[in-house]
Amino acid sequence: YAGSPALQTLGHMLPFMDPPDHTRLRGLISKAFTPKAIEQLRPRISELADELLDRVGRAEEFDLIGDYAYPLPVIVIGEMLGLPREDADRLKHWSDAFGAFLGASAMSPAIVGDALRAVVDLEAYFRERMAERRKAPGDDLLSALLQAHEQDDRLSEQELLSTCTMLLFGGHETTTNLIGNGVLALLQHPAQLQRLRSDSERYATSMVEELLRFDGPVLRMGRVALEPIELRGQTIKAGDRVFMMLAAANRDPEQFVDPDVLDIARVDNRHLTFGLGPHYCIGASLGRLEARIAIPRLFQRFPGLRLPEIFRPHWLDNLTVRGLEELPLVP
Repeated sequence: YAGSPALQTLGHMLPFMDPPDHTRLRGLISKAFTPKAIEQLRPRISELADELLDRVGRAEEFDLIGDYAYPLPVIVIGEMLGLPREDADRLKHWSDAFGAFLGASAMSPAIVGDALRAVVDLEAYFRERMAERRKAPGDDLLSALLQAHEQDDRLSEQELLSTCTMLLFGGHETTTNLIGNGVLALLQHPAQLQRLRSDSERYATSMVEELLRFDGPVLRMGRVALEPIELRGQTIKAGDRVFMMLAAANRDPEQFVDPDVLDIARVDNRHLTFGLGPHYCIGASLGRLEARIAIPRLFQRFPGLRLPEIFRPHWLDNLTVRGLEELPLVP
């Protein structure tokens, strides 16, 4: 697979780039993800949440992931990019293959092959969408990125394709798992859930930060050392690959009081789920807003929401992405 053109897509994604290319590319994207810009999406996110909850309202049991936590963010990021809503299932299939590759506990030719095929298919898909935008530009992120590529020469074609792929994957995968993990944690901690029910407006913001810390959607981040580093008696050589375990840092007793306790009113919650520094998650404001809306709305709509009597969580087989394969709920 070393010669596969699909690896070019991965290499030109924002998380895998260094300055100055990283700085230039992030600057082009960041305007669409400022807190002010994201706040304008609040009415649409609320509308979508209500629409999805209306669909499951009459069911005796529904899957939170497939029926709510996945479609909400994928529709939102799809609309930001200007993608047809009916393409959501195809986009999900490609994203799943890519996610399995990024954090596979045991890499196999099948996982690598599926991921590279998915990236190739995504590139072909975005080339078709770009051809449409050239004929009829819209008020969407894809049109803006295309304009930066064709008019300003600030974005190469490969960077354009890689950025679209990254935005699609990053714009929904982590939020799906934030909502799924968070709802499960609240159902397993009824006292905290009752606090949220009693005053969701008061606790919505601190709740999301605590769910990000307590059982966040990203377990680790990988880096390659550019120079030798001495750390707690260990030598990291230049060129060594290092994994920073974000989930462990978020339970650090030197940073958090009672780190293994879920407390939706926790203050000074300086978790590392979105990273730190130049690679801080560019979509953090979007993910936060979606969870602040989606989780309280779910519990408001279904006051008696509970897990099935027989429930055993099935987690994704992934060392990077922390999420449930499904979460059956009884409304």
